[in-house]
Amino acid sequence: QVQLVESGGGLVQAGGSLRLSCAASVRIFSSYVMGWFRQAPGKEREFVAAIRWSGNSAYYSDSVKGRFTISRDIAKNTVYLQMNSLKPEDTAVYCCAARPAGVEVPLSPAGYNNWGRGTQVTVSS
Repeated sequence: QVQLVESGGGLVQAGGSLRLSCAASVRIFSSYVMGWFRQAPGKEREFVAAIRWSGNSAYYSDSVKGRFTISRDIAKNTVYLQMNSLKPEDTAVYCCAARPAGVEVPLSPAGYNNWGRGTQVTVSS
């Protein structure tokens, strides 16, 4: 069972940047898909970005495309989310998730097996 630990959240002004990290407790194999989701108070968990561990293919929600970049460090078993041009509506708890195997890249939380506890991102106006 892979354990995921997020870090890098915090308080930032609108227009600023943050980089989130998600470290896995075990080796991430090439079959994995790693995703980032976020959940704001009173809202459902929302897909943000995902990446195939092999091939480095990345997927983004329309709301973050062009501002956020997902990447991974194979040697460190870590996935990152670089967030630029942050907006107050990006305020949420950000969680990373892992899908150990499968062909498709899930955009729904139900498609992932393992979750971190999340890190808070607050963007002030």
